[in-house]
Amino acid sequence: MSSAAVQQQEASATSPWLIAIAVMLATFMEVLDTSIASVALPHIAGSLSATNDEATWVLTSYLVANAIILPASTWFALRFGRKRFLIICIAIFTVSSFACGAATSLWMILAARAIQGAGGGALQPLSQAILLESFPPQKRGLAMAVFALGVVVAPVLGPTFGGWLTDTYSWRWAFYINIPIGILAVFMILRYVVDPPYIKNAKPGRIDAIGLGLLAVWLGALQIILDKGQEVDWWSATWLRWATLVLLVTFIAFLWWQFTAEKPLVNLRVFTHRNFTLGCIMIGLFGAVIYGMVTLLPLFYQELMGYTALNAGIAVSPRGVGAIVAMPIIGILTSRIDNRWLIAFGFALFGICSIWFGEVYLGIGPWTFIWAIILSGFASGCVFVPLSTTTMAGLRNEEIGNASGLYNLLRNIGGSIGISIVNMIVARHSQTHRNDLVHNISAQNPNFHNQFGAIANGLKDAGSGGNGAPLWDSTTRAWGVVNGMVERQARLWSYVDDFRYLALVCFACVPLVFMLKKAVAKKGAVGAAH
Repeated sequence: MSSAAVQQQEASATSPWLIAIAVMLATFMEVLDTSIASVALPHIAGSLSATNDEATWVLTSYLVANAIILPASTWFALRFGRKRFLIICIAIFTVSSFACGAATSLWMILAARAIQGAGGGALQPLSQAILLESFPPQKRGLAMAVFALGVVVAPVLGPTFGGWLTDTYSWRWAFYINIPIGILAVFMILRYVVDPPYIKNAKPGRIDAIGLGLLAVWLGALQIILDKGQEVDWWSATWLRWATLVLLVTFIAFLWWQFTAEKPLVNLRVFTHRNFTLGCIMIGLFGAVIYGMVTLLPLFYQELMGYTALNAGIAVSPRGVGAIVAMPIIGILTSRIDNRWLIAFGFALFGICSIWFGEVYLGIGPWTFIWAIILSGFASGCVFVPLSTTTMAGLRNEEIGNASGLYNLLRNIGGSIGISIVNMIVARHSQTHRNDLVHNISAQNPNFHNQFGAIANGLKDAGSGGNGAPLWDSTTRAWGVVNGMVERQARLWSYVDDFRYLALVCFACVPLVFMLKKAVAKKGAVGAAH
């Protein structure tokens, strides 16, 4: 018996659940690292003698390198073999994680994070493609539920786990934690994963270097614009206008080249499938909503409620419980009912939770929104799992790797745009609401006049050890208290606006869902059977 036949026989004898665990470890590690370092940025900046603004490049350097490799992952998998390439990526990710933790300067950690992002970029699409091909069509919904444990739960656990590691040990352990996970993932992939015949016999030819270069430039420009736009008042800065021009030119050139090149980096003709096109649009919007929500809630708890990074992470951690509960339930339902109803239910439920969060006020406790947080996690599972299987329905196995890379790329781009927009709304609307609130601060307003007098008298009585403070001093301090109250209230209302906008995006996605074709599994296709 030939070695290829032996490997094929071993693959058929291997439980797909062992394969699922192996690739989920890699996915979980990669997605966790996109958020685990965020709470450690002030500690990284202090340790490496950098400003907080400079430390944000620890995140952006990772995201740029990660996004560039995503669409190119198919070519690398065909060129080197999917199993071998996956192991190489995990090894690069693990070694660079150690380099991040051992960094002694800002530039050292930026270089290590860029290499780490490059290694991690292919982990999601490769893992998703292996999972979908390892399970029979009628069980692929359940397989996607397992995959979703890594993609949906990891960003929720990241800030909490990263805060705990940073407070208890050091920020360096936010990177060192990847080492044992990476070693275990490599061992299990070596033992259980086998390349299918079409991967082994593939002849991908030379890589599309021009396409890869154009992709790197426009994605890099996009990330810089999103990261620095609010800081420099967007297009009022000349250099940002030039960056936008570079983005537009290179993006259009990238599209033209991918449609005209003989062997393009990515096959954009996969967008001729209606389900795939609509699914990519919705996963982009979903990425914007869920990453926006994951950003907003911890920021609210830290900025307005005075929570530490760890306590804020703990407050939002029940979302992971909701997602975990949803995965097995949704995994079973995807093979029994029309997935479009599950997706629509998920978007609607997430929208309702966003409106619920819009009722936030400054007197809330850490568990005031526990049910809204749990249900939002459940809703994310309802969207992610059936949307993934429905989007890939009708695609041939040979198309899955390319399609998965594009699908995950659009989710990441949506997430970056969502984070930028919600932060911009918080900053801009705070100014608008402050102007509205200031109109009520007038001596002719009896309510304000009485409250201001009470604050000033209280400060006067509390001054000088209880013997009273000078009138001018207590009045000045009272104006400081009022200014602080106005700032907090204006900031609060900007968060309320953000939550309501996220709800509108979710509700707008519901009618889009029913433009999808009903996903019916066919031989060689990826989808859920009905």
